[in-house]
Amino acid sequence: MNILLVKLSAIGDVIHTLPALAALRRCYPDADITWVVEEAAADLLSGHPDLNRILVSRRKTWMKDLRRGRILAPLREMHAFLRELRGRHYDLVIDFHGLLKSAVIVLFSGGKRKLGYDSLQEGSGLFYNEKIPEKMGKHAVDRYLDFVRYLSRGGRNDGETACPAAAPEFTLIIGEEERRRVAFLLQGQAEILNIADKGGEGAQSGGRGKSKGRFVAVNPVAFWETKLWEDKKFADLCDRIRRELGIGVILTGDEDGPLDRVKALMKTEVVNLGGKTTLRELAFLYSEAALVITTDTGPMHLAAAVGTPVVALFGPTDPARTGPYGPGHRIIRSGLDCMPCFRKQCETKSCMKEIAVEEVFAATKEMLTREGVTDGNQ
Repeated sequence: MNILLVKLSAIGDVIHTLPALAALRRCYPDADITWVVEEAAADLLSGHPDLNRILVSRRKTWMKDLRRGRILAPLREMHAFLRELRGRHYDLVIDFHGLLKSAVIVLFSGGKRKLGYDSLQEGSGLFYNEKIPEKMGKHAVDRYLDFVRYLSRGGRNDGETACPAAAPEFTLIIGEEERRRVAFLLQGQAEILNIADKGGEGAQSGGRGKSKGRFVAVNPVAFWETKLWEDKKFADLCDRIRRELGIGVILTGDEDGPLDRVKALMKTEVVNLGGKTTLRELAFLYSEAALVITTDTGPMHLAAAVGTPVVALFGPTDPARTGPYGPGHRIIRSGLDCMPCFRKQCETKSCMKEIAVEEVFAATKEMLTREGVTDGNQ
């Protein structure tokens, strides 16, 4: 049996689909499973044990090249991608994305069973011959698992599941290369991270070593401007963690500019890894952290997936649908009546501005005490 999964982006969405992949592999242990993904999140799937093949769509790059007048190269690449996509017969195609860009891939795949949500968002529902309800009150992880539940019942939307039940699995492949790279980035930073006498070689050894629990990772960036917290508040928070809790802080993000601004506003020292890690290196770094403090963005889901507690700052989005999955995390929200609005732009951004440093620091201290990193009296 050949199965094609379509979940193109973004990082958090791909992470949310990993439990459905694991469940599909349990249901169809001998199936050949292919996943179509865009470039930004492809690193998360490389070498995944439940996948037989990954097809990388360079859609954004192709569109950028075409807009710049570069025609032949992107057209050749698109043709090669479609040829590879149609290079095998798919018995089942599942569109986890539910947008026009993913539905078009479902159409071009030529698959026999085309399964998606019963939705007309961007006309996507017109491309499927089997559909399930999209229950938006659920977390994304559970919504994606609904596809597996449907299939396990023989294509019915009722009845008992036939597949072995298991807790959601977030499999991320972290190898020695990622461990060595993170160790290199942290080389010489033991004093700043307060791990000098806790075995700073822990990260270098490539395991959840003695440095585990001796630093907090802070991710102050997000793609939506409405999800951002002020740089000054992040700087003040990091200073309080360093001074009052005696814990090292590592700033993370996909570019160094925003992190440089936070660091410039601080009065204490931090390690700035902005733009210096791949997704899998970041996953390993987060697995070594005592806690991750972050906006609602892909790294938040990465931290939750590797089992590290998260303090997540939420504004325009709904944590019930896309919050850090699993127990032990803390959501900080201002609780305005307009939340969640799901708007990418806002004149006031009040929902994030009303989150106080004191509230985030208190949650951080409480969680670090719970994890045994501080004694609560600092």
